[in-house]
Amino acid sequence: METRHPGSLAEVALPVKAGWRLLFVPSRARELAVALGGSIMVPPLVASPLLLAALVAAVIWGNSFFWGSFWVLLALTVVAVIVLAVAMVFVTVSLTVRWVEFRPLGTPAQVVIARFLRSSTMAMADLQRVVVIERLSLGQRQSIKVVLHTGSGTVECEPATSAPLSRVDAQALTGWLTEQLGQVQVAVERQTEVKRDFLRPDEWWPRSHTAELWRVPVGEVDGIAAQRGVEIYRYTPRAAAMYSPGTTVTVYDPGRAYDVAEELRAERAAGQAADSTAGPGPAEDDATDPR
Repeated sequence: METRHPGSLAEVALPVKAGWRLLFVPSRARELAVALGGSIMVPPLVASPLLLAALVAAVIWGNSFFWGSFWVLLALTVVAVIVLAVAMVFVTVSLTVRWVEFRPLGTPAQVVIARFLRSSTMAMADLQRVVVIERLSLGQRQSIKVVLHTGSGTVECEPATSAPLSRVDAQALTGWLTEQLGQVQVAVERQTEVKRDFLRPDEWWPRSHTAELWRVPVGEVDGIAAQRGVEIYRYTPRAAAMYSPGTTVTVYDPGRAYDVAEELRAERAAGQAADSTAGPGPAEDDATDPR
């Protein structure tokens, strides 16, 4: 599994004239382009099979019914693109938080929350706590967000997909927020959400992959799975159901299987450490025996 390099906190925690700024969206234009790009591409991709079938039918048979169906589908696709683009831009502009500032330096008394077109200011006394939430899947960072809990509700601040904050270590970010807000008695918490609901059987692991991750022979996988409480699922693939009805495939829950891999790795490391600190063996004792 690929591991992304951690980002630097200095890229997202910026000293400004008024105070400290925590940057979530470096570029408004880039964020809008991403939102528009997704909204423009999704409807044509979904509708392309129907459009292609209608076009082929219209070309082959050439009557007005098939051509009319093709133009109706094309018009509906264009409408879907426009509606989705407007919705995505509206959501991005109205909900996305670009940055949060704690003003002034030293002992902040205000929190400024900047969105795309406007910003709002609240007193530090209205900020009850800050929570850094990190979502993980099989040990890999999926997303991170900062939630501001105020007296009137919550403000969720998520970095853009390519923003440096999406790669910053959660512990480092929590420490920086604690340093900034500790003097004004605002609690900062860190929470971890681990994905456990993997789609069965598509996202579950086959025996060979599980054995490779656990670093054991394939024949030992079932025994370890039963001993360590790893859920298994046996099914007959569609192709095998037609040509080889008796063929079954066994897959393993990746959430628990990953935990077991970490357990086995820790146990092996502990065993190696114990062996390295063990006393000299009998051969060494005999060699140093003066008799």
